[in-house]
Amino acid sequence: MTLLATHALSARYGDAQALFGIDFRLEPGEVVAIIGANGAGKSTFMKALTGLVRAPREQVTFEDEPIGGLAPAEIVRRGIALVPEGRRLFPSLSVEENLRMGATAKRAGPWQLERIYALFPVLREKRAQPSTALSGGQQQMVAIGRALMGNPKVLLCDELSLGLAPVVIHEIYAAVPALCAEGMTLVVVEQDVALAQRVSRRVYCFQEGRVALEGMSAALTREQISQAYFGV
Repeated sequence: MTLLATHALSARYGDAQALFGIDFRLEPGEVVAIIGANGAGKSTFMKALTGLVRAPREQVTFEDEPIGGLAPAEIVRRGIALVPEGRRLFPSLSVEENLRMGATAKRAGPWQLERIYALFPVLREKRAQPSTALSGGQQQMVAIGRALMGNPKVLLCDELSLGLAPVVIHEIYAAVPALCAEGMTLVVVEQDVALAQRVSRRVYCFQEGRVALEGMSAALTREQISQAYFGV
């Protein structure tokens, strides 16, 4: 069964077309990585999946039902959550208040505050602090925790490692096996190709708004990825 899919998905920003006929599929329990240079359409694709960029209804399906163009809140209620690029925390709220904002979808499931604090213990220590007082890596943990509080079936992670130190990146990605053990299905947008291959089962490479390459992560060669990534 395909959990989430796009069918010749196209998307625009005003008069500018950003995505051109994207075919994508996500199976239950998978970790799929999306790689590509800046401007390749990765973030636009994630926004189209979550209703932040409008898409024709039949071009995005979730559990075999069309969801293209639905309101973002409705997509969250159905079980798709986004960890956005740049984290997008609420600066006026504390760490715990930011986490609680993720529970507004009121979906039942295992991810409650105590589970988030067990996954990221440092957040328990800093739960009363404003989110702006945290390091970049800790803010990323809050963003992930906030999305998990909605108990999604699919977690979309846009550039988790952007601007973070390698040791922090390792700490954040160390949480992925725990998420998969709970039956979570993940899509990870990542510019670090080696990291993307290591954490995922399959990889899609975007180039100028199109899928330039798709395959099993362990089977794709550096030459194949380089050609698709740079279009040469």
